[in-house]
Order: sequence, then C-alpha cells, then structure tokens
Amino acid sequence: MAKNFTPHRITFYIGIVVVWQIIAMTGLWPDNVFPSPYEVAEDLGYGAADGSLFYGIATSMWRLAVGLAIAIAGGIVLGIFMARVEVINQTVGSLVLGLQSIPSIAWVPLAILWFGLTDGGIIFVTAIGAIFAVTINTYTGVKNINPHFIEAARNMGAKGGQLITAVLIPAAFPYMISGFKQGWAFAWRGVIGAEILFSFLGLGFLLNAGRSLTDVSQVIAIMLVIMGIGLVVDGVVFKRLEDKVMSRWGLR
Repeated sequence: MAKNFTPHRITFYIGIVVVWQIIAMTGLWPDNVFPSPYEVAEDLGYGAADGSLFYGIATSMWRLAVGLAIAIAGGIVLGIFMARVEVINQTVGSLVLGLQSIPSIAWVPLAILWFGLTDGGIIFVTAIGAIFAVTINTYTGVKNINPHFIEAARNMGAKGGQLITAVLIPAAFPYMISGFKQGWAFAWRGVIGAEILFSFLGLGFLLNAGRSLTDVSQVIAIMLVIMGIGLVVDGVVFKRLEDKVMSRWGLR
C-alpha cells in the first residue's frame, strides 16, 4: 500500500486539486457547470452526514461481492473444463470469446426482463461482466501447466477433485489472479452501470440522482468515491495478493 502513496504521487494529486481550484476561481464556467473542489468536498460531507454516502457504498460493495464471487466460482469451473475437455473448449470456448466482447451495460435490458428492478438483476450484470475474464485466465493458466506435473500427480494417486484442488488450481493460480483482477474491474463497472439504469440505491443511484437534480458537485463527488474505491481495492487487495503469489511462485 505504501507504494501507492509515494510523495511524487501525493504531490501530483495535490497539484491537480490546486489547478482545479484555480480554474474554478477564474469564473470561466459557472459553478453549476464546473464546481470547485470545496463544493465537491461539501457535497461529500453532506452525504456522509446524512448517511446516504455510506449506505450507497455498502449497497454497491455488497452487490459487487456477491456478483464477483459468483463470477470467480463459475469462471474457475468453466475455465478448468475448457482446458481439460477439448469438446467443451471447441464449443463453449468459442462462445465465451464472443460473449466477452459484450459490454456489461448491454446485459442490463435482459437483466430487467429476467429479474425486474431488483438486486438480482444488478448482481446478474455484475457477475456476467466478470465471469468471462476469470474463465479465460483460468483456461490459460491450466493450459500452461507442465504436463509432467499432472502425470506425476496421477502416478501418486491424485485424480478427480483432488487433482483439481491439489494440482491444477495451485499451478494455475498466478494466471487466475490476473483473471480475478480483470474480473473485479469489469464487475465494478458493471455494478455502477447497472445501478445508474436501475435507479435502485447504491453509488450508481446517487450518481444518477445528481444528474437528475443537475447537481454537478454530487456527480463529481460520487465519481471520485467510485475511483477511490477502485484504487483502494486494486492496491490493497489485488496488488498485495498478486505480489504474494508471484513471490511464492518465484516469478518476482
């Protein structure tokens, strides 16, 4: 985490805020078009004071956690089957590659038709946006395992579930971490995008509420919160996990 907050990086972000404030003070654009950092911070303070900001964060993170968990579980299973069963790879594998090109937001109309304006619809969009990245990286990881390792494990009696949990997943884990990281990014975009269109609580709802009220300060404030959560999760969770796994496998 310390690497994410180096003096140079902190100075850079402070510089952005200073330049932002100077531009706002020039009056080049009215406040309702280009608010100052103070006005954005004030909006964040109001959201924190009435609890709406924290409730929105908690709601979005809950949906993200459920959707990403489904995507990781499903992606691992599908990726292993694609790597180990050629028929599945030739059929389902081509479908996965095609579906990966569909943006998460494009699944929203289908989610509304299937689940209605419910949490289930948002979780569906979140999971479907992340599952293919996890699947493809798991497939790549299993495919890159040295066949001699698998044969050695079989000779020692490993088979079925034991072979998967004791050999395939540990050996493919460095690739899987990359899939989890990509999946998280897609899932985070998916949950926010779905919440904007569903208008059903969460940070996306607050973002859309700011748009409806023509409150640019609130829109920018929520965007900064979304970005901040992304930086924290990526730096604290995935960067540390990735470094630990890569070090353990002797890749760093």
